[in-house]
Amino acid sequence: MPDYKFRAIDAAGKVRSDTMVASNPMELEKRLGSMGFDLLSYKEHRNKSISILQKKTISRRDLINFTFHIEQLTKSGVPLLDSLKDIRDSIEYSRFTDVLQTVIDDIEGGKTFSLALSEHPSIFDKIYVTLIKVGEETGNLPAVLKDLGEMIMWQDELASSTKKIMIYPAIVIIVVLSVVAFLMMYLMPQLLPFIRNMGTEIPLHTRILVSVSDIFVNYWYLIFSLPIALYIALVMTARKNVVVRQLIDGLKLKIWLIGPLSTKIKLARFANYFAMMYSSGITVLDALSISENMVDNLVLEESINKARNSISEGAKISESFETVGVFPSMIVRMLKVGEDTGAMDEALLNVSYFYHREVKESIDKLEPVMMPVLTILLGGIMLWIMMSVLGPVYDAISNIQV
Repeated sequence: MPDYKFRAIDAAGKVRSDTMVASNPMELEKRLGSMGFDLLSYKEHRNKSISILQKKTISRRDLINFTFHIEQLTKSGVPLLDSLKDIRDSIEYSRFTDVLQTVIDDIEGGKTFSLALSEHPSIFDKIYVTLIKVGEETGNLPAVLKDLGEMIMWQDELASSTKKIMIYPAIVIIVVLSVVAFLMMYLMPQLLPFIRNMGTEIPLHTRILVSVSDIFVNYWYLIFSLPIALYIALVMTARKNVVVRQLIDGLKLKIWLIGPLSTKIKLARFANYFAMMYSSGITVLDALSISENMVDNLVLEESINKARNSISEGAKISESFETVGVFPSMIVRMLKVGEDTGAMDEALLNVSYFYHREVKESIDKLEPVMMPVLTILLGGIMLWIMMSVLGPVYDAISNIQV
């Protein structure tokens, strides 16, 4: 469907300009009218690949609010269409308003709720849509929406904790690099003639500093552009070459300090997804097939796929995951407990809770440690530069006194 750039006016006389996806101008006017707008003008923009609406995503907080509101309304007995319209009318106009209107139109056109949501994969992922479909088929949509809301809130909390630990190091690293670049490219070239004209022997650490300064002055464009170019090239190569992507994803799980934390986050996410789908009535094989695409790591994806193939051939779930050799023994033990007790979803939720707690504790421990470490690093760099600059000056003054 084409995109329409439009101008519309609401009941208060406020003019709005935006874009919306519609099959024709009549549908555009109908959608705007249902949202309380009168169409003033429009211009069509066709896109042969994928619509802007499909590309546009929303924040996790908006998705949490939407899931919570739709769960509360449907649980109270409000019809689904009325619930969607109430949510659409209660939020401020945005891209998500267009998405909700499209979902409403699709449902009114005969589509199911899950099928209408599946038209917007950048907002509602495969697990979200699959669980909504299960809720529709079982007639237990409010309970599924409640579980989905809790899962998204858990993901949001996990993402916030991860960002929290990354912000301070990122700021310190940027400051350190900026200070070093300033000293090497501006200050050192001015001090270099003075140091060389002292007539004393230049110490090794000062010669190293001079060499580093020359590299910064002569090749600054490579220093600043090469890391970005290498990163882009690596990402592009990983997208096209499976072997390279597998190697990179394997290093992500093993790299010092960050690797174990990343592994715990991905395992917690996998266990949470698996538990939700299993408790909703989705078969083990289907749950594994869906959740393997959500771990965002090729090594773990292939491991889950191997375990899934082994299960499909008749092996036990715990034995299949143990044979793969990637998953920790705790996961294997909990899967075995789930098989023995028949409470696989509870066992998986215990795994998710355990790793979630481990991640929070690791972050709480790392945060106070990283601050002094980075401070010492910055102080060490400054001390090296000061000694390299002031050392020859001190030696020259000492020789004069003698």
